[in-house]
Amino acid sequence: MGPLRTDGRRLGPRTSEAEVWAGVECTVNRVGDRYSDQLTRTGHDRRLDDLDRLASLGVRAVRYPVLWERHPPPIDWTWADERLGRLRNSGIRPILGLVHHGSGPLHTSLADPGFASELAAFAGRVAERFPWIDAYTPVNEPLTTARFSGLYGHWYPHGTSDRLFVRCLLHQCKAVALCMEAIRRVRPDAALVQTEDMGRTHAPPRLAYQARFENERRWLSWDLLCGRVDRHHPMRPYLRDAGATGAELGWFLERACPPDVLGVNHYVTSERYLDDRLHLYPPALHGGNGRYRYADVEAVRVLPQGADGPESILRQAWKRYRLPLAITEAHLGCTPDEQVRWLWHMWEAADAARAGGADVRAVTAWAAFGAFDWDSLVTRETGTYEPGLFDIRTDPPSPTRVAELVRALASGCPSDDPALDSPGWWHRPERLLIPPVIRKRVVACT
Repeated sequence: MGPLRTDGRRLGPRTSEAEVWAGVECTVNRVGDRYSDQLTRTGHDRRLDDLDRLASLGVRAVRYPVLWERHPPPIDWTWADERLGRLRNSGIRPILGLVHHGSGPLHTSLADPGFASELAAFAGRVAERFPWIDAYTPVNEPLTTARFSGLYGHWYPHGTSDRLFVRCLLHQCKAVALCMEAIRRVRPDAALVQTEDMGRTHAPPRLAYQARFENERRWLSWDLLCGRVDRHHPMRPYLRDAGATGAELGWFLERACPPDVLGVNHYVTSERYLDDRLHLYPPALHGGNGRYRYADVEAVRVLPQGADGPESILRQAWKRYRLPLAITEAHLGCTPDEQVRWLWHMWEAADAARAGGADVRAVTAWAAFGAFDWDSLVTRETGTYEPGLFDIRTDPPSPTRVAELVRALASGCPSDDPALDSPGWWHRPERLLIPPVIRKRVVACT
């Protein structure tokens, strides 16, 4: 499939060589002493034949969980043995996730200096049990999880300081490196597919400095793993002021663990605008940085030209690292029409980035069996469900129109879904829920 024309009609068969992957939403996050487990809530942990449903779509790989929190000692491998064996027999390559927005078992947390070594010990046991598996994501989205757990207070340990944010980030990135060392002692060629929620921050001139800071901070997990945070790195003063020691930062220089694939997770909410027009927003949305007050809102809702979009993000990542890329989460909680359009939008972005020279390996249709309560960032269990490739509200789960698009993409055949004849809401005028900012007031901060 080629790109959409300006009139919304599709062109010919696709020529992209990117693979189609799928991903199972598997967050096990902690709020206080309560864990929320997406595998249990979607019922996937009870349906072995879900893996046959994925195989029927023709996907080449699946991001799949063997989570630390779900495997307390003495480890019972029955669940993992059955599922990973089924994937192997189906010819689908698992990319194993060990922690997904989690903080480990009750006795530890992201702030615990022992978090990294304990997770690495678990990773080594997983590798010994499944030596045929050659791809891992030991910790999903370390930077995002550190922000939600250490800076914004949403998840355990509910911190709201730069110091705790940096602790959580360093411990997770160290865990990734130690996990891969442990895994590669068993499987030397194991690949690290390191995911991160990747967007961009925009701002008016008065807040350009804040946007510049956030746009540099967004790369920190990958920069640490790549051994880039040396004494010249622009974020090093911030890290030191927030309590990172020279020895801690030096550890990443000495034991760099660059990803084999940079996994870009991009959502319609990933790009932000820092709006200083506080009168347009209710007080609950007012925030700031201690110097200025502003609202942090979705860029797509306020920028007249729209957000930069996933193609731009892929190009930025390729320019910075020159490492293989994959879109490792593509999902939108919306109507069936818009879900189809969003996945197509991400596929087109990967095609366009590839055409521009970026090495984009795959696009991952996320939340294969849906997800619960992400409208509250999984801080409350209200039962809000978003279907993905399959809708679990039927028994057995029924394929959605997103699944049909995945099947078409995987086979290289055109899709006849009529939703693709119209642009997504993020391209339509009604996306602007807030009076748009004047273009010249918006600073494009790298």
